[in-house]
Amino acid sequence: MPRRGQPLRDLNIPSERHPEKAHRPDNAQPKKPDWIRVKAPVSQGYKETRDIIREQKLVTVCEEAGCPNVGECWSQGHATMMIMGEICTRGCTFCNVATGKPQTLDAFEPGRVAHAVAQLGLKHVVVTSVDRDDLEDGGAEHFAQTIRAIRHRAPGTTIEVLVPDFLKCEASALETVVEARPDVFNHNLETVPGLYPEVRPGARYFHSLRLLQRVKDLDPSMFTKSGIMVGLGEDRQAVLQVMDDMRAADVDFLTIGQYLQPTPKHHRVDRFVTPEEFAAYEKAALGKGFLMVSATPLTRSSYHAGDDFARLRAAREAKLGRV
Repeated sequence: MPRRGQPLRDLNIPSERHPEKAHRPDNAQPKKPDWIRVKAPVSQGYKETRDIIREQKLVTVCEEAGCPNVGECWSQGHATMMIMGEICTRGCTFCNVATGKPQTLDAFEPGRVAHAVAQLGLKHVVVTSVDRDDLEDGGAEHFAQTIRAIRHRAPGTTIEVLVPDFLKCEASALETVVEARPDVFNHNLETVPGLYPEVRPGARYFHSLRLLQRVKDLDPSMFTKSGIMVGLGEDRQAVLQVMDDMRAADVDFLTIGQYLQPTPKHHRVDRFVTPEEFAAYEKAALGKGFLMVSATPLTRSSYHAGDDFARLRAAREAKLGRV
């Protein structure tokens, strides 16, 4: 419910969903190449997943961010839970999540997420959130509560968190999430540092990088993961430098996907990166020492996350000479 005196917003209307972008000039949305197109979601599995999400009154990043893989993932019963509401305090120019003043945290949400995970029978779940710069801890304790609730309700499920940067918080915020012991700690750098002022103006590249490094300082055994989009205007050398920066922070798993422009008001698509270029990025990243790399046009942070986690764990075992 909106706060008293706060007008009701219709988040289906672009100008109300993204008021900070309403003044921006339109950017033409280029036609997608064949390798980007996906089928419309129509399967029974998709409908069953959707019904569970609706029943538990949950928000998913699959819908809010307009993920192109929603049909495939939901048909298999996989959904990425987005906690702490559907309104973000940031206004990144690439993102389709609504921007504005968020609602009060829902104390019952961790339990509902855990119940949905159990209903869906997930072996692996990804939990992400909007940015909550309005909260003193950025929502860290809410993440921790959600992790604990899933552990209690679905003890066999492995948990991956995709967290915000906790830019305005004390160091204890990150510690709170790490102490809850997710199996994978993910925080996306999103793009190369030179594009941050335009693409991710509310964030700081080296702060995000240091966040990932601090996870390893706090718990060297925890898997860390990060990702970027390409097609925003970066060049190959900048992408390779991001890879080096991530490896210096001991990031285990890298994802690279094609940026897709949600509306004409969002950052323009500079170009569509070919599958061959993605394959070259994957080869380069593996050569730099990442345990896992997913680099395809449709790669997203949570895409095939369960299968990838199993491969990630196996890759570490192999590296340590245990298999």
